[in-house]
Amino acid sequence: MTLTSSVPVLRVSDYPRARAFWTEVLGFRIVEEAGEPVTGFGIYRRDAAQVFLEAWQGPEAPYHRWRAYFHTDDLAGLRAHFEASGATFTGPTRTEYGMDEIEIADPDGNLVCFGQDAP
Repeated sequence: MTLTSSVPVLRVSDYPRARAFWTEVLGFRIVEEAGEPVTGFGIYRRDAAQVFLEAWQGPEAPYHRWRAYFHTDDLAGLRAHFEASGATFTGPTRTEYGMDEIEIADPDGNLVCFGQDAP
């Protein structure tokens, strides 16, 4: 099993302001956004680099609260590894956006997600 990429998830206090900064100043393009109206989550890419931006109000983010997202080519193998190591995790879950995902928290409570394109 291989982790094929990693994506930081940044919390932003003002999504439209962050959107303008990442597109106009840093030159990233919007791959996808969520929310209606769009005010809370976006996937941005420049070349091979990718970042997720999520808005929040208060201590909890309205979306997934992930701190990182890892793409893998073998989610079943990764799940078997987590089970063998005694880790506590949730999933896999099939999402509405076409991914199978497992979420796991590190000892400090940082929630990370591992995902693979759904068949």
